[in-house]
Amino acid sequence: MNEILSEIKKYVSELKIPGVNQGLKMNIEEAYKFDKSYEEFLRDIFIEAYDMRKENGKKNRIKNARFPYKKYLDELKVEYLPEDCRRRLKELKTLNFIEEGRNIILAGNPGTGKTHLSIGLGIEACNMGHKVYFTTVASLINELKESRSEKKLYTFEKRFEKYDLIVADELGYISFDKEGSELLFTFLSLRAERKSTIITTNLSFDRWNEIFNDAVLTAALIDRLTHKSYVINMNGDSYRIKETKDWLKNTN
Repeated sequence: MNEILSEIKKYVSELKIPGVNQGLKMNIEEAYKFDKSYEEFLRDIFIEAYDMRKENGKKNRIKNARFPYKKYLDELKVEYLPEDCRRRLKELKTLNFIEEGRNIILAGNPGTGKTHLSIGLGIEACNMGHKVYFTTVASLINELKESRSEKKLYTFEKRFEKYDLIVADELGYISFDKEGSELLFTFLSLRAERKSTIITTNLSFDRWNEIFNDAVLTAALIDRLTHKSYVINMNGDSYRIKETKDWLKNTN
């Protein structure tokens, strides 16, 4: 019996079928105990392998997305979110915006849950089989500049085509030079109405020119990004301060 088991494990490893070897001995013992047919035995083994592959896929997609930390939608305290976000949260959670290639712009003052919500949507998208990439806007522009200087911009842009969703955090914290503004405009324009992008910003649209320093380019970018997009007003009291107050109340 042990010799046959070792032989089976060897062939499973050679065939690269994850999830079979781990529970193989237990599945064989159960098959004997409950007098399972060969068909039932094979079905149970492949169900286990399939479930493990799905779970590993989720973990790998979340890892490859490069989230700075993990935040989940079910951890959100909905009552702390700004009113416009509360009203539209149920719709965003469906992730239909990804299937439709629509953008989400979360605009409002710091501390109102923009990054938490964007990461939560990103992780949920990973769990549903979508490829996601998280970056800050400043990091994205640096990567674009480096790719251009190394004459690899086309390759960089093609690489990003595989992502169903890109989360670009913190638009508005630093301003850009002309090259950075133009590169970001081109990059986001290539994704417009084809792939989804979530952008978080602490600035209202009428202040975006402060970042891009080009009124024409700013107007064109806003037009591209907001077309058929979800523009969520995230202005409100600080989510973090509310959480801290609750924490202090519970610890006293």
